[in-house]
Amino acid sequence: MNLGYTLSGFAVGLLVGITGVGGGSLMTPLLVFLFGFNPAVAVGTDLLFASITKTGGVWVHHGKHGSVDWKIVGWMAAGSLPFAIATLFVLKYFMSVGKEITGLITYSLGVALILTAFALLVRSALINKAKNTPIVDKTDSAPENTGRFKHLQIPATILIGAILGVLVTLSSVGAGALGTVALLFLYPKLPTLKIVGTDLAHAIPLTAVAGLGHLSLGNVDGVLLGSLLVGSLPGIWIGSHLSAKIPEKYLRPFLALILLLIGLKFVLH
Repeated sequence: MNLGYTLSGFAVGLLVGITGVGGGSLMTPLLVFLFGFNPAVAVGTDLLFASITKTGGVWVHHGKHGSVDWKIVGWMAAGSLPFAIATLFVLKYFMSVGKEITGLITYSLGVALILTAFALLVRSALINKAKNTPIVDKTDSAPENTGRFKHLQIPATILIGAILGVLVTLSSVGAGALGTVALLFLYPKLPTLKIVGTDLAHAIPLTAVAGLGHLSLGNVDGVLLGSLLVGSLPGIWIGSHLSAKIPEKYLRPFLALILLLIGLKFVLH
């Protein structure tokens, strides 16, 4: 165990608990800039870290709140998992022919962070708009009742899943904030709690498949993973209890600005 990694895990877990911002958008840049990890190792380790930490969240959402729409999870996974696997094969090919994949991952990470920053800013507006939209709170509701695109709803959901599959595999960023914004746009009539639970449930298989793929490529640091988990789990628990006491309207734009600046640094590197 490394105390520095553990404290970083605690700090990121605290912020995730307070703001709901995906850990990848905070953790991966921290590992690259503060600890000097290769971006590929930072991404791979964070993906496995995310799949483990998100599992507890889904247990709460599904078991306690019943707020996971498994149909939508299935449609998103139908796009994200095949594209995640395809992206891993592309990364493996670049490695096998001796090409440097760090540049590709670094650039993808920057783009994902910039998109996440904008997603954080529009998320609140979409949530407020959703509050004024008639709610359909049935897990087995037909997509045309809860979706925006009627008969094209399923293909649109699969397409969003495919985009997330590529982006998350390359950068470890996007399964949280971008996934939530995409679902808020696609399913404006679903309750916000169900949107969050569904996005969280979809993120688990996606980050697990992508993380295991990176593990097979040698892009996971076991000591780092264990240290981050030890710190982050209590951090998330404490942050969740503090979230009601800290005004989100000030904290969220600040985080968005930080992510935007980090993303630009990666892209322009």
